[in-house]
Amino acid sequence: MSTPISSIRNLGPAYETACAKAGIHSAEALRELGADAAYARLLEHGTKPHFIGYYVLVMGLQGRPWNDCKGEEKKALRVRFDALKARSFDENKSAFERILNEIGVIDRR
Repeated sequence: MSTPISSIRNLGPAYETACAKAGIHSAEALRELGADAAYARLLEHGTKPHFIGYYVLVMGLQGRPWNDCKGEEKKALRVRFDALKARSFDENKSAFERILNEIGVIDRR
């Protein structure tokens, strides 16, 4: 049995749709991947990077409200987000290139 992603705190239908496009189809799969790997997949599949979207995921997987992220924890998450964005999102890469990259035709960037 699989549980919908929208059953995770803070994550609604739009997040569920983005996850489906990235091949993540259940709350169990999302939890198994973890926040960083899952967010990297979202970026690789066309989700535009947004810091709040990242930390909402992190907080949700911890069972915490999205606005619970503050202070030093938020600063540390920003560093992680920036690293994920740098290695997983290329705004100049076309959708066609992303698909070729996913199936291994071109080198991952």
